[in-house]
Amino acid sequence: MGAPSSAPAAIAGFSEEGESLSELNTGSIQHGLKKHSHGNAPVVPEASRGERLKSYNLSDFAPLTGREEDWRFTPLNRLRGLHTEPLTGTGPSVQVSGASNIQVETVGGSDARIGSAATPEDRISAAAWAAADGATVVTIPANTVADAEVTVTVLGADKAPAAQHLIIEAGAFSTAVVVLDHSGSVTLAQNIEIVVGDGAQLTVVSVQEWDDDAVHVSSQQAKIGRDARFKHVVVSLGGDLVRLTPSSVFTAPGAEVEMYGLYFADAGQHLEQRLLVDHAVPNCKSRVTYKGALQGQGAHTVWVGDVLIRKEAEGTDTYEVNRNLLLTDGTRSDSVPNLEIETGLIEGAGHASATGRFDDEHLFYLMARGIPEQDARRLVVRGFLTEVIQQIRVPALEERLALALENELAAGNL
Repeated sequence: MGAPSSAPAAIAGFSEEGESLSELNTGSIQHGLKKHSHGNAPVVPEASRGERLKSYNLSDFAPLTGREEDWRFTPLNRLRGLHTEPLTGTGPSVQVSGASNIQVETVGGSDARIGSAATPEDRISAAAWAAADGATVVTIPANTVADAEVTVTVLGADKAPAAQHLIIEAGAFSTAVVVLDHSGSVTLAQNIEIVVGDGAQLTVVSVQEWDDDAVHVSSQQAKIGRDARFKHVVVSLGGDLVRLTPSSVFTAPGAEVEMYGLYFADAGQHLEQRLLVDHAVPNCKSRVTYKGALQGQGAHTVWVGDVLIRKEAEGTDTYEVNRNLLLTDGTRSDSVPNLEIETGLIEGAGHASATGRFDDEHLFYLMARGIPEQDARRLVVRGFLTEVIQQIRVPALEERLALALENELAAGNL
């Protein structure tokens, strides 16, 4: 873990540690109970989420400073060189198991499927694109129901900055559950492309249960076909710094997307999720639910949810929600829901965000029935987070993650 930069920030309130929390940040007007931490810093986001730069060329992205809207919460000095160094380390190993009626290939960089669902949207993703010399491709053939869940085990053993590229392709009218199971120790920049064919039903579960020293930055972009059903579930528990940017882009009418996330940050951990749902065509539906819990000094989580409804996307139905539970003092949770609507001809659109401590009424209700306070607190946390685990629909994995949550709670003496 690098030391904070000693150079003065070019814009007050920003450094390689991300956005400053200092009470010295000043703004000319205060609304509500707490002054916004931006102060008077001239942070100017893109005019539209749809205008964000996309490119396969690393040189098209300027070096990161920590002042960019997309990186202002990320402590760059903890990326261990992913944004500045060549990604020449040995990437984590990949092993695919489970279903017997799917296809698994290792392909070179010239394979036509690379780039079929994604284009890098930031400097680290572009660097990983350039550095990866190929990809692991998991294909569920058209009209095929996978005869078991597919588990892609990603095991790290090298902390040198490295790149990795994975592709998941669900053919038309196929059905499958794919689990990406990350563990070990890494400094990894990762691109994952997901193609959901017309009428396909695909669930992708990305589990980050890294060792405590891992650094993981992952772009997970999905392209959704006509009348397809796509569910994306993120579970982030381990690692020193984990930053995921999942996105779902509709390409034809009639599709539905569900995006779920669960994260539990301990002392010193930085867990960041920045997602996008791009309604680019008519008559599609999306639902986003992310929940997080934090305990310990310096635990930090970030959730930024962007939903873009383009002017062509008439009949859109979308809603996103983020909830965060602060279990101890010394934690910080940033939650930023963004909804951009370019047409009024929609079925519905909304978003919600809330961050707070235990509900005293819930605790009182349980304790009044003879449940000790510590047990009551654990019941509240379990009930709060279990909703996401239950969306996985893989019993063995659900049981494992439930146990992992119990271990997290026990480690914090909650």
